[in-house]
Amino acid sequence: MNEKEFVEELKKMGLDITDDQLKKLKQFYQLLIEWNQKINLTRIVQQEEVYLKHFYDSLTIYRDIDLSTIQNLCDVGTGAGFPGIIIKIFFPNIHITLIDSLQKRINYLNEIIKELGLTNIETVHARAEEYALKHREEFEVVTARAVANLKVLSELCIPLVKEKGYFIAMKANVIDELDEAKSMIGLLGGKIESIDEFSLPIENSKRTIIKIKKVKKTDYRYPRKKIK
Repeated sequence: MNEKEFVEELKKMGLDITDDQLKKLKQFYQLLIEWNQKINLTRIVQQEEVYLKHFYDSLTIYRDIDLSTIQNLCDVGTGAGFPGIIIKIFFPNIHITLIDSLQKRINYLNEIIKELGLTNIETVHARAEEYALKHREEFEVVTARAVANLKVLSELCIPLVKEKGYFIAMKANVIDELDEAKSMIGLLGGKIESIDEFSLPIENSKRTIIKIKKVKKTDYRYPRKKIK
């Protein structure tokens, strides 16, 4: 996906892009490649693939939730900053919290934030289950992109979501995980509101976005054994 195709596909989703945002994405790509030589961030390094499989893919969340109305968002297991950094570039109104368990990735993310001049965004070096102990029900939206299976993701993320807020799981093929996850989602006060299956443009790889609404508060606590 070249830059022109990227812009055209975003328009199909109802997203416009400014020259400043395009500039930030170019800068982000170059920094990603530089840091990827120091630490393992991604196997996808060709520019057209990064624009499709990281940049565009991160923004497909807009298919299922209007981010222009959101005040805060937490990206769990953000890794190289997807979708959190991309969401921040396009929706500067949102206060974003990026959570990752590896300090090296946090150092990288802090450098990205500094170099791109992003504000109202913070990084947290922590495991999600540990972070949730002190930050239960703080976020309107919690995202996780291809981090773990849906049952584990739900246990990690739904406790962070405010009542009437959303957990958005961004996956490839998730159908085989749904039955196992449903009981956990209900236990955590969640309800699956929609399952959006689609294909990425150009290469047609399958994607699924599961939109889970936090319909009620619960007293659920993580098991003593840490989730891996």
